[in-house]
Amino acid sequence: MSAPIASRNTAAYYFQAVASFIVSTGATVLGIAYLPVNAWERAFLGLGLLYTITSAITLAKVVRDKQEEVQLIGRVDRARLDKLITEHDPYKEVV
Repeated sequence: MSAPIASRNTAAYYFQAVASFIVSTGATVLGIAYLPVNAWERAFLGLGLLYTITSAITLAKVVRDKQEEVQLIGRVDRARLDKLITEHDPYKEVV
């Protein structure tokens, strides 16, 4: 069997992604809060921001799940091939 697939993300990369998300969301929230419009327009922009954030998170999850599925299928196919190769005897007579 092959070893489990190691994560390619470093702690610094993870920190950068989280920090970028927090800074961009915070800046947008501050921009909406200080926008010279009435409360209804501000609420509409806030809901739009929340919808954008949740759909981006959902998209990231779907892409990650698809990638993991492809890797898993590839590992299963590789394991089946390895099993066939180890069980194959080239000197066995075919009847």
